[in-house]
Amino acid sequence: MATAAQTKFIRPDGKDKVTGLGRYTADLTMTGMLHACFRYADHAHARIRSIDTAKARALPGVFYVMTDKDVPDVRYGPFVEDRTLFARDVVRYEGEVVAAVAATTPEIAREAAALIDVDYEPLPVVSDVEAALADGAPLVHEGWSGYSASGDVVREGNDASRSTIVKGDVDAALASADAVVKERYVADMSHAVPIEPHAAIAQWQGDRVTVWSSTQVPYIARSGVATTLEIPEGHVRIIVPHLGGGFGGKCEFHYEAHVAALARATDRPVRLVFSRSEEFFAPDHRREGQVIELETGVMNDGTLVARRGRLILDNGAYSADAPFFPQLAAMHAVGPYRIPNVSVDASLAYTNTTPSGSVRAPTAPQACWAVEQHMDSVAASIGMDPVELRRRNILKEGDTTATNQVLEPIGAAETLERAVELIGYGKALPEDEAIGVGCGWWPSFGGPSGAFVKLNGDGSGTIITGAQECGTGAVMALPILVAEELGMRPEDFSILAQDTDAGGWDAGASGSQTTFNNGRAVIEAAREVRAQLLELAEEELEASREDIELVEGAARVKGSPTKSVPITTLADKAQGDRLLLGKGSGSPPPSPDVDASGCTGRLGMETFAAPTFITHAVRVRVDRETGVCRVLEVAASHDCGVILNPVGAEGQVEGGVVMGIGMATLEGSIVGEDGRQRNPHLLDYKLQTSADAPPISIAFVDAPSPYGGPKGSKGTGEPPCVPTPGAIGNAIAQVTGARVHQLPMTPERVWAAAHGVDA
Repeated sequence: MATAAQTKFIRPDGKDKVTGLGRYTADLTMTGMLHACFRYADHAHARIRSIDTAKARALPGVFYVMTDKDVPDVRYGPFVEDRTLFARDVVRYEGEVVAAVAATTPEIAREAAALIDVDYEPLPVVSDVEAALADGAPLVHEGWSGYSASGDVVREGNDASRSTIVKGDVDAALASADAVVKERYVADMSHAVPIEPHAAIAQWQGDRVTVWSSTQVPYIARSGVATTLEIPEGHVRIIVPHLGGGFGGKCEFHYEAHVAALARATDRPVRLVFSRSEEFFAPDHRREGQVIELETGVMNDGTLVARRGRLILDNGAYSADAPFFPQLAAMHAVGPYRIPNVSVDASLAYTNTTPSGSVRAPTAPQACWAVEQHMDSVAASIGMDPVELRRRNILKEGDTTATNQVLEPIGAAETLERAVELIGYGKALPEDEAIGVGCGWWPSFGGPSGAFVKLNGDGSGTIITGAQECGTGAVMALPILVAEELGMRPEDFSILAQDTDAGGWDAGASGSQTTFNNGRAVIEAAREVRAQLLELAEEELEASREDIELVEGAARVKGSPTKSVPITTLADKAQGDRLLLGKGSGSPPPSPDVDASGCTGRLGMETFAAPTFITHAVRVRVDRETGVCRVLEVAASHDCGVILNPVGAEGQVEGGVVMGIGMATLEGSIVGEDGRQRNPHLLDYKLQTSADAPPISIAFVDAPSPYGGPKGSKGTGEPPCVPTPGAIGNAIAQVTGARVHQLPMTPERVWAAAHGVDA
């Protein structure tokens, strides 16, 4: 158990961002550039009878009006190919793109989009996930059984994907338990809300298109443009300027192809920038709503013996990357606990709402919010302190998970002890205050990732990476790893990133995987350069490479500080006849062996490879008369393996905690029976700001993973928001004596629970 020491490292992109000099996609302009605007569906579910674009085309300043007739008839999707660039015959949610306009100004483009006349035949709207799975429910996709899909996606009716975990005999274990607790929780959908909205610019040069985009996943966007426009992938280049945050909301392929198609049709550069309202209802990546039903059996000594779970996730109208979410949610429904008998069933339901997708730690905060409150209820059923219940059941080295994964050395128990120690658990508090605790876990996502490292003639270095910087600083910290290998300073290296024509393939800024995967790639590349430097140093120092070390910017004979040669000298010498260049692929470590025979709908998440463990403890004040909840203090303890960049890691924890507080108390979209959002703007969709952030104490538990990233590191970006809502819910329940069963736990819902009335 250790807390990482601080090291000072100035991010290369930091100064431009804080001074306003950094250029984002919406800041870019080009000669002759046109502006794009979309015409969205007027209904959540309707058949298109006709589209009349004559008025829009006649408006002065309009260059092109595009519909589905102007692009190839191609279905796409990472798991299920269930959507097209423009609506064809049917619209299935309010933000579906029916047409697009390119005009000389944004104002003209918006006016023209409003002039497009679409005649609809309204169809039944499915907006409730439980109703969507009921027998006889109207189908969101009538012909989707004919869509191409991954062979492991289990689907039927409006059930877009189903996953189960079965271990042991749950019925028998529940029957033998001393106490059984059964509860139901409901989480509303919410949004990523990055500070920068979606934006893209496309320009053609001959038969090649360059798209500048605010995407977290440039290589996936490149593939999407090539597939939907039926052009070779090598003819598509994606460049990402500074990215103003994403939180998963800019993952997957979004609107790059729409803008590219308009640019090709007009032979002009075309730019699209979303309004803040569009950012809520149009993109296919919002945090999925969930219905979570849990039943747990426990013995009087606190031993958990069984858990049954039923989860329904809101997929929205199209699948995006959500089909693997039921498997993730099922794992989180079990949580980081030893439970020998498990039966969890999770489904992803099509509805006529905005599609869901990978928003920071998808499925985890909602499921963990329910599970951690449920754990407190289980503790109360046997009269046990909730921390003690967790202490007796939390996973440890050698334990097996619900999918029979045997765990390597982990620090889950240590995170629990550190969090309660930091918060002062058990101390006397005013009657309107309480401390709540929540535990959670999150997997590491292994995958290939490419990087190059080169030294220039002046001894400076360049890192060329396919990894994407979404604001977390993960890419900006790669020089720390390279400098350590080469005995140089991180400041000696510049970074070339976010250009699909430069770096090697990378999955993008998602899954807390940048350091985990690309960190290995840059180390591998740096070691090739290291070998080249040592070869040069052998000649200069007349010593074998085994006796030479690279330290403080020089190659030096070990034990002979005066016998050295600067790396700048070696780089200058190499300039004439060789390149100091290394490459790395970042091949992932093997996944742990598991017996997942009790799982259906297997899409790769039956193993939580190199799992991160988290415990948060929060002190909360609740006004019983108004239901207003104020988080006063947070203790966040994390087992992220080895911390490589302490300042960056602490920043991620602080940001994740604040995001978790927002999910817990404020953030939720209100969706009507017509499938349309009632609060798609920041006036009514409230967010936490820096002024709302409480004091946050942070502790890192040092538990290197043999399946981890560099030096045994594990994911850091997503885990911090996982247990926070559950911990807050537990604190609220202690003050009010009643549980809030709907997320977010708004003042209205807290007051209603405390007074025993429906919210």
